[in-house]
Amino acid sequence: MYALVEFAGKQFKVEEGSRIKVPFLKEKIGSKISLDKVLYFDNDKEKVIGNPFIKNLSFDAKVEEHGKDSKVIVFKFKRRKGYQKKSGHQQKFSILSVNKLGTKKKAASKKSTPKTKKTSTKKTVVKNQAKTKNSKKES
Repeated sequence: MYALVEFAGKQFKVEEGSRIKVPFLKEKIGSKISLDKVLYFDNDKEKVIGNPFIKNLSFDAKVEEHGKDSKVIVFKFKRRKGYQKKSGHQQKFSILSVNKLGTKKKAASKKSTPKTKKTSTKKTVVKNQAKTKNSKKES
């Protein structure tokens, strides 16, 4: 059983008990996150495709750790000009462990009161009347 989930603008393949590496999250270690944008779900019996997401389906995940990727070296130069620039970057990440499949609870339906439409009481000025008065004065 697995699913494709959209999280932080990227797509991840998730299974129960799996660990995924996502862009850095500000949540503390041990906090829980819901992965509710499920694009595709396969439970070995049936396959469900979302349009764009599957309603009433989500995965619960827990933040396990934070870290930094290996350093990426950026080297810029222009030949025959003496221009060289060297810099580096380490991207931060978080690791989530996917606990279990959960279903979203439907929001309690609010009792709607019948709304009556209010008619506008603004008076509209007819421009045609003003034009006809001006044309009579000219003749």
